[in-house]
Amino acid sequence: MKWKSANDRKPLIVKGARQIGKTFSINAFARSNYQNVVSINFILEKKYQRIFNDGYDVDSIVKNISFFNPSFKFVPGQTLIFFDEIQACPDCATSLKSFQIDGRFDVICSGSLMGINYQEIESNSVGYKEDYEMHSLDFEEFLWAKGYSEATINELLVKMENVIPLSSIEMDVFSNLFCDYMMLGGMPAVVNSYVTKGNFSGTLKMQQQLLADYEEDITKYAQGLDKGRIKNIYSHISVFLAQENKKFQISKVSHGARSREYAGVVEWLADAGIVNVCYCLEQPSLPLRGNYNPRSFKLYYRDTGLLIASLDEEAQQDLRANRNFGTYKGAIYENIIADMLVKQGYELYYYKNEKSTVEMDFFVRDADSLVPVEVKAKDGATASLNNLIKSEAYPDVKYGIKFCHKNIGYNGQFFTLPYFLTFLLRRFLKML
Repeated sequence: MKWKSANDRKPLIVKGARQIGKTFSINAFARSNYQNVVSINFILEKKYQRIFNDGYDVDSIVKNISFFNPSFKFVPGQTLIFFDEIQACPDCATSLKSFQIDGRFDVICSGSLMGINYQEIESNSVGYKEDYEMHSLDFEEFLWAKGYSEATINELLVKMENVIPLSSIEMDVFSNLFCDYMMLGGMPAVVNSYVTKGNFSGTLKMQQQLLADYEEDITKYAQGLDKGRIKNIYSHISVFLAQENKKFQISKVSHGARSREYAGVVEWLADAGIVNVCYCLEQPSLPLRGNYNPRSFKLYYRDTGLLIASLDEEAQQDLRANRNFGTYKGAIYENIIADMLVKQGYELYYYKNEKSTVEMDFFVRDADSLVPVEVKAKDGATASLNNLIKSEAYPDVKYGIKFCHKNIGYNGQFFTLPYFLTFLLRRFLKML
């Protein structure tokens, strides 16, 4: 809606991993906001890949679309053209400059991050398009799906701002909902099944199918890279997270593996929307960009539901039956917090000094300070957090955030917040 209200709007490209609801959302928006919708899927309707054969000018493209489907109506100012699965038709991206200059029709494109990033595209219409990366449902959207209103979410934010503890009912209800969200992740079809049926029946099978689909996409789109190596790292993410330091180590992938043999693989997985990469800071100081070691990082699944689906059957049964999310050295909580930070627009950074005397899970920033974020699976000691805040060696750090299974609080050094409020962190920090 914000895009449509802009007078100088450019063709919009909505990118994202598979099955996060791109096509559904765009179609729903189109039906509500345009008298005429021209919807073309380049995978399901391969014939439309030929509409650019006569050039990239708008009149030629519209004429060729009309040859294939004369029922489409092209009324200037009242028509949205939706090109879906554009990774299957690189010529489509080249045409966006023409549509922007022409200005008669609104254009939205959608496609898999894998295909968009790795298909050969003649020209990507730099300056004549707007890119938007879509994610799976965050916890706020999960609450909407469960029927909770904006008013309820605003009440949570007000209590955070004023450091007012939640009631025991609020803590219990939202903690339980958050546990469900961790098990399910944010894939819309999975969440819809859970909400519709009122239970987890069939959701694990759906998640496992999504994991298989991602592997199939790796085989399909991993051009110029060793597909076996990409799959190898992809299948080892849960192994890295189960370690004490959770750091990516090439030696854990396969015996005798060398870093240069896997050059570009992690970046490919990140660009494809499958993993979140968290880089180790050289020093806990501002600015964050340019202050990290690109060779030292952790890998997290973009979707925590898929992380859980990747575990062995016994582990899944334990998590579903006993909700024992504190296992795997806090990996599940770290993974979900990482995902929730990314969905707010944060890049991921952590810190661990050479002596391991100071280590911190994540860092974000407010207007003028660096904010360490600690994730505790159990309410243990917070020595590193206290050290970062109190020590004169870290002048950019003025206070911290601790996410754990405790109520809202502030001890003069750091804020304590329950896990489920992570989705409000950016809004909260702007209020401080």
